[in-house]
Amino acid sequence: MSGFLEGKVAIVTGAARGIGAASAIALAESGAKVLVNDLGVELDGQGRDESAAQAVVAEIERKVGKGVAIADGQSVSEWESAEKIVAKAVDTFGRVDVLVNSAGILRDSIFHHMKPQDFDAVIRVHLYGSFHMSRAAFAHFRKQESGAFIHMSSTSGLIGAVGQANYASAKMGMVGLSRSIALDGARFNIRSNCIAPHAFSRMIEAVPGQTEEQMQARAQKTRPDQVAQLVAYLASDAAKEISGQIFGARGNEVYLYSQPRPIRTLHRDGGWTPETLGEMLLPAWRKSLTPLERTRDVFAWEPV
Repeated sequence: MSGFLEGKVAIVTGAARGIGAASAIALAESGAKVLVNDLGVELDGQGRDESAAQAVVAEIERKVGKGVAIADGQSVSEWESAEKIVAKAVDTFGRVDVLVNSAGILRDSIFHHMKPQDFDAVIRVHLYGSFHMSRAAFAHFRKQESGAFIHMSSTSGLIGAVGQANYASAKMGMVGLSRSIALDGARFNIRSNCIAPHAFSRMIEAVPGQTEEQMQARAQKTRPDQVAQLVAYLASDAAKEISGQIFGARGNEVYLYSQPRPIRTLHRDGGWTPETLGEMLLPAWRKSLTPLERTRDVFAWEPV
């Protein structure tokens, strides 16, 4: 165990499996005390297994020792329970320094078949959950004038994916949320960053059109514990100058995403009409338009 995060207290949501679990373990291995939050639901948000979070606590105790992790089974999608989750961490460990918003569900559907309740359910867990948890933790961060938020975004929002309008909307919303928190929190030494991870998990496993061989290869090359190392770094004081950014992690690669800024301008004395825009805009900007690509088109190389 390293002392990289000695004295820090972290909350990790969605921490019973995949990247959430790996992040909770990595934070504890780096010296932090950790609250492991998870309802233990199925991928679509149904059901409940209260032993799921406790299993990760047991793994942390096996690797690090007793007294460094506690389990929590409350929902991030409701404001009142989010407040209770943060209060539980503070009551148990005396403070809170890091929040990793990793909780999420999937209800994929091609857009014209997507049910409003499925759109709402995914938004509530990912985006509302991140807001609720961040808002509850922010009060403590502000009082102590320090704190780090790490939000799990996705290339589904940043780049695009078929059949994931709800998930992509939530994940892109988290980018805007993180940027706003970073700006509002800067005066209090509060940082907020996003990670768009690539790691084999049950969410990746649910993506259609993959062979067993492809899934096995991805499981070996893109592991949750590789993403967790970036989480632990961004949680640390070593990253105190980094805020409002979007990172990627895929296998042994880490990368920094660009963020929307104007890339071309077009001026016309006297202003524009639909007709003059029709004459000039597309010929001038055609080569600068972002192609209608999916994540797999942009990440065309295999991780090593």
